[in-house]
Amino acid sequence: MSEALPESSSRETYTSSDTSGDQDRASIGELMGNVTRDLSTLMRQEVALATAELKQSGSRAGKGIGMFVGAGVGGFLVLLFLSISLWWAIGNLLGRGWAALIVAVIWAIIAAILFSLGKKEMERVRGIPDTTDTLGKIPNALKGNEEENRHV
Repeated sequence: MSEALPESSSRETYTSSDTSGDQDRASIGELMGNVTRDLSTLMRQEVALATAELKQSGSRAGKGIGMFVGAGVGGFLVLLFLSISLWWAIGNLLGRGWAALIVAVIWAIIAAILFSLGKKEMERVRGIPDTTDTLGKIPNALKGNEEENRHV
């Protein structure tokens, strides 16, 4: 006849025979374990989010820096070709010097374009705003005031 009893009723019978003090300690222990596990998970997720945001920002910063380097090389070539053009212009009065001046103007345009693109790319670097936002919500979550986080 004991075989006909469902398994859950035998568990209920077992737990009801425990003292209420043991149940309170077990539930507090379980709650603390859950809180610890949840905080650990939250922190791992925050670290993962920060890592992803830093990679994205680093990539954008790298592109911007590369374009600034390109603008610097272009600027150097402008000075080089302007110097060569001045040299040739003074030396020959006309002809080859003007050709070097045209090349220098082309490099000046390229340098200006690269500088503009580099500046725009650097302006797109955002840092880690999502991580900052979610980390700011942790104190309310720990206090049980998650609703305050939703209104922000």
